[in-house]
Amino acid sequence: MATSTEQAELMKKPEWYTKAQDYWNGVTPTVDGMLGGFSVVDPVDVKGSLDFVDEFVHGKRGVNNVMKAEPVISNGYACDCGAGIGRVTKNFLLQVPFENVDLVEQAPSFVEQAKASYLKQEIEQGKIGQVLCQGLQDFEPEQGKYDLIWCQWVLGHLTDDHFIAFFKRCIQGLKPNGLIGVKENNASKEALVDDEDSSITRTNDELKQLFQKAGLECIKEDIQRGMPAGLFAVRMYMLRPIDQQKQ
Repeated sequence: MATSTEQAELMKKPEWYTKAQDYWNGVTPTVDGMLGGFSVVDPVDVKGSLDFVDEFVHGKRGVNNVMKAEPVISNGYACDCGAGIGRVTKNFLLQVPFENVDLVEQAPSFVEQAKASYLKQEIEQGKIGQVLCQGLQDFEPEQGKYDLIWCQWVLGHLTDDHFIAFFKRCIQGLKPNGLIGVKENNASKEALVDDEDSSITRTNDELKQLFQKAGLECIKEDIQRGMPAGLFAVRMYMLRPIDQQKQ
């Protein structure tokens, strides 16, 4: 891990993105590869995500199953950003269930594995829309398309400037009441840069500052429980465009 004094310079280097591409191009296109050898966390991760988004898609119920809050979004179309081979799409987003999901992934081998094998059945069933092979720094979502844009364990590869620009574009890609979900590792005291894969693990406060700069407010935040000891804390955020609340 780089020291705090080296972080800004590392993120300015031209090879920041190419180094990340090279790293992921060398990773086996399997669930274990997507999770850095921790495929054991998949069921826990998926349950945490499903529980987190449930109230926004299905509403919140209280005593005697009485509806306390109506759904915020429909289950029409989601986008999986940094999708890998499609683990989050298959095990989480399509189980919500969203009717259709687009995937955005920069590693060609992961995209090929998703299309040819891992998501083959879902593609044949018409549940998968586009599978785009590009980095998030280049992704421009179609305007007004998505109920939910979900970003998990990928935002650390974006520089601060590209992070803000990416989310500003995502806002344009949302339906009128659409939301953006984020699930990321949190550094405890200060951001940590990993020079091996060109990624930065930001603190909770740093992430929320960047969300705000992009024009987003956090309407729900939760910690993922049940992760193995020794790993970074993982937080989930549900984000709404600040302008949306004024409509």
